[in-house]
Amino acid sequence: MNENEIGAVVVDCAVRLHIALGPGLLETVYEVILAHQLQKAGLKVERQVPIPIKFQGIHFSEGFRADIIVENSVILELKSVENVTKAHKKQVLTYLRLTDMKLGYLLNFGAATMKEGISRIINGIIT
Repeated sequence: MNENEIGAVVVDCAVRLHIALGPGLLETVYEVILAHQLQKAGLKVERQVPIPIKFQGIHFSEGFRADIIVENSVILELKSVENVTKAHKKQVLTYLRLTDMKLGYLLNFGAATMKEGISRIINGIIT
């Protein structure tokens, strides 16, 4: 599957999860269940993946943790907040740049509807 096909499965699973549980639970609840649903859909899923910082041949292990990485190619950052900020989107962009991945999603389960809570971030372009 390419990144866009994976993204379609991610969005579908996120929407179904949001409908089933509603908004506003803690992020970990959505993370655990979304990871399970994506695995059930046949995708390889890793949770809380360390993302190191690499600069000029130096490897810093004090990096970050991506909530979910799907098929080693799509990063998911989950939030459960009233409003997403530019800082949240920059977080996903940082992960994409540090891993050289092309596609990431910021999924805010705190939004009234999941459609409002999805930010798709591609190669540094936030949509």
